[in-house]
Amino acid sequence: MEMIARNPANGVYPTSPDYIHALEVRHPSRLLFVSGTMGLDHEGMAAADLEGQLELIWSNLRAILTSADMTVDNIVRLTSYLSNGAFMEANQNARLRALNGRAVPTTAIIVETLRDDWLVEIEIIAAD
Repeated sequence: MEMIARNPANGVYPTSPDYIHALEVRHPSRLLFVSGTMGLDHEGMAAADLEGQLELIWSNLRAILTSADMTVDNIVRLTSYLSNGAFMEANQNARLRALNGRAVPTTAIIVETLRDDWLVEIEIIAAD
């Protein structure tokens, strides 16, 4: 599989270093669509704060990817759902740490969560 970042220099606004406009995936053999994943522990309890939830989210995503014989390197698209716009920077930093600085197409959306203690949810698409 080949992944090619697509960031045209003309005709569209520039990206920032933490995301790209598009990612062309050539010849994937499998696609994995992961539901929105929350910062819940093994018993389904949310971590008490944003940092704890982000750590659990990425731990949960790594476990899901592992179950498909994939890693975070296989992520080709990411959407974050934040219950508060003030969480943008912490979410961005957690994503960059988890992806080792690799930029992927990403969107962050401010939403009302189903429960007040769910601060952020992330869904991904992975390919290999």
